[in-house]
Amino acid sequence: MRGVREETMAFEYVLALHPMSNEMLKVQISDGSSTVLVSDLDSGPDGICVDPTRTYVYWTNMGKPRLPDRRPPTSDADLDFYRQNGSLERAGLDGSGRTEILPEGSFVTGKQLAGAWGRERLYWSDREGAAVRSARVDGTDMRDEVVVATTAVGRRDLLNQCVGVAVDEVNGYLYWTQKGPPKGGMGRIFRTPLDGVPGSRVIEVLWSNLPEPIDLEIDVVDGLLYWTDRGAPPLGNTLNRAEIPAAGKPGGDITVVSQGYREAIGLAVDKGAGVAYVGDLSGAIRAVKLDGTGEHVIFTAPGFLTGIAGV
Repeated sequence: MRGVREETMAFEYVLALHPMSNEMLKVQISDGSSTVLVSDLDSGPDGICVDPTRTYVYWTNMGKPRLPDRRPPTSDADLDFYRQNGSLERAGLDGSGRTEILPEGSFVTGKQLAGAWGRERLYWSDREGAAVRSARVDGTDMRDEVVVATTAVGRRDLLNQCVGVAVDEVNGYLYWTQKGPPKGGMGRIFRTPLDGVPGSRVIEVLWSNLPEPIDLEIDVVDGLLYWTDRGAPPLGNTLNRAEIPAAGKPGGDITVVSQGYREAIGLAVDKGAGVAYVGDLSGAIRAVKLDGTGEHVIFTAPGFLTGIAGV
């Protein structure tokens, strides 16, 4: 899921957000078949995670964008997400009991979502809000964990916009990406302590000048960070891995685990099976062996996918 599972049980299926059909899809890993788990997701679903008890699936909504005047949009760059209309929802793993736990307008644009289950909190990046935020799993006690920009001008600076997020409860760190301009080679990955007063915590830049880093996954046991990158090849449109540096140290060498994506976005790392699942804007979900011995497409949806989670 978007936020690493601690157990070693291999995934049975992948949940994928499909904004073009306004659906959450349940994709069986064994045969690639799919069913609709939740429908009528008409507010730009993007980030997704599943609690370790397999009780609930949670997801963020970006909110409905403003469309360009007098012409249809040609890419996501034409969509204006600066209105504060993001929200956060949950449902049972059978799709029942859909509940809005943070209503529309609680934040600006919900992106990747991760669970800190020992703290009973959810963390997400707010892209056009230029922030990382958190709330309890029932939606109470919403907090600003990291605020990169506070003015309208600052929030429109693409260098300030947060996209990916991951939580390390064992060592007490919060990680996030700021992707920078499309294909700009100015993306960065950051880290800050989970505890402490927001605004006074030390913020470390671990990697910089990345093509366009998007979603994160953390492997606390082996000390590894995985991320997708939708930037320009050869280092972009990739799945990447690197060792997590010690406190106060910069990030080191990056290994490209897989490449050749069409705008790599969603990521779910299955340690039990030694496989990462990567979704992209072609609508494909690719299963990639973490040891580099092979990969294949398990499913393709018409149109693009955003967040994915393994269960």
